[in-house]
Amino acid sequence: MAPFRKIFCVYRALMMQLIRCTQKLLKELRVKPTEIEPDLGSIGGWHANLLRFERRKCVLFTNDKTLYSIFVPALKRPDFEHFEEVFRQNFFRRLRIEGFTQSQIEKVLVEYNQVGFAKTNNRSVLGSMNDLSFQIEFLIGRFGGLANLDLDALNHEINRVPMSAIKGIYSIDVLRKKVE
Repeated sequence: MAPFRKIFCVYRALMMQLIRCTQKLLKELRVKPTEIEPDLGSIGGWHANLLRFERRKCVLFTNDKTLYSIFVPALKRPDFEHFEEVFRQNFFRRLRIEGFTQSQIEKVLVEYNQVGFAKTNNRSVLGSMNDLSFQIEFLIGRFGGLANLDLDALNHEINRVPMSAIKGIYSIDVLRKKVE
């Protein structure tokens, strides 16, 4: 029975997508990072970083392949306890707002039924996220603070910044190509 359980656990891990978290975020999530490398699917895994703006905990998710990013502000303890769901809901919302079809959204989200957490492993993605955090800080100021933030407009803006890591094209355009 034990060998079957071990094989099942490995199979299940291969069916999941990873969110690679910074040390600060892993500490906030209170999870042990996985060591198993899953199959990355069509758009692959994500990196996530815990940011603080106006003494509020915020998270920036950035896709490894496309650099498409999702900013989620003002998270509280229950949000970190159900972090996979926070990611999935915000990713679904962004795909819908960006104009993807229902079938495209379902195709992408089925890859994220199982989400695991690991340590970061890509300095290029982390550097892009660092640049985006400065953009986000500027945009929050332009909106007049987190209380007045138009989250959809902010997420729209950060995905239309030319990224040098993807040869100066917009991350939304790269995501569209991957999904189609």
